[in-house]
Amino acid sequence: MSLRNSLLVLCALCAAQVWTDPAAARTLQQIRNSGELRVAITLASPWAMRDRDDNFLGYEIDIAQALAADLETEVRFVVYDADELMTAVEIGEADIVIAALPITVERALHVNFSAPHTSGGLSLATRLDSTRSVDTLADLDDSGYALAVVTNSAAAALAQRLLPRMSVREFVTPAEAADALIDGDVDAYLEEEPVPNFLALEHAGRIDVPLARPLLERRAGFAIAKGDADFLAFLNAWVVAREDDTWLPTTFRYWFRSLSWRERLGNVPNF
Repeated sequence: MSLRNSLLVLCALCAAQVWTDPAAARTLQQIRNSGELRVAITLASPWAMRDRDDNFLGYEIDIAQALAADLETEVRFVVYDADELMTAVEIGEADIVIAALPITVERALHVNFSAPHTSGGLSLATRLDSTRSVDTLADLDDSGYALAVVTNSAAAALAQRLLPRMSVREFVTPAEAADALIDGDVDAYLEEEPVPNFLALEHAGRIDVPLARPLLERRAGFAIAKGDADFLAFLNAWVVAREDDTWLPTTFRYWFRSLSWRERLGNVPNF
């Protein structure tokens, strides 16, 4: 065989391998035909956790199982680090990311996002005894009040912009910042949800979340590989339908506005 013919055969084999690569992103119909939805998750409380029997549970786990049921497939969870989630769907290791992955312009260059299924962001937790007279955010922006943030966090940057007059104290870890609020060393703590709400639930009567909405809101949606308009359309329709029938808001309230789910963890830490 000539060198030219050998190269042509090699190119054809490579092309065939790429076309039939089992790791290639699957379409909606291929997922349904396979009978299995592969879901990329990252372990974080209360989105996705493991109980003492090593079973998955959490807000995103409930969503994935409900979505798979509507697709009439089984669900298989694949755990990744947070910075690996998008790559997992881009290279076809997973069919969908269901995690606390906020929609951003930069991420949308790599994956397709569905309509948002969850909202979160940066919220304030405050001590009732020292901020009871505060009616507005402007009232809190005073040097007489101390605010806890984690060093080099998005909350620290936001505090400089929205609360420049407050006395800001930086802590290395969220646990240290939370302890400062609980112990009364600071008057407020700016952190990612659901931490402020959980602090208010754990210390009712002492700690409150005074604002109805986060100071900085982030919305998360399903993330899938680019190229399948049918899958994206189905996911958008699913979000609308499950919001309208109240399944999504009811499930959200269970995982983010209560602590009863912690009993299901057994003795496993929930952080």
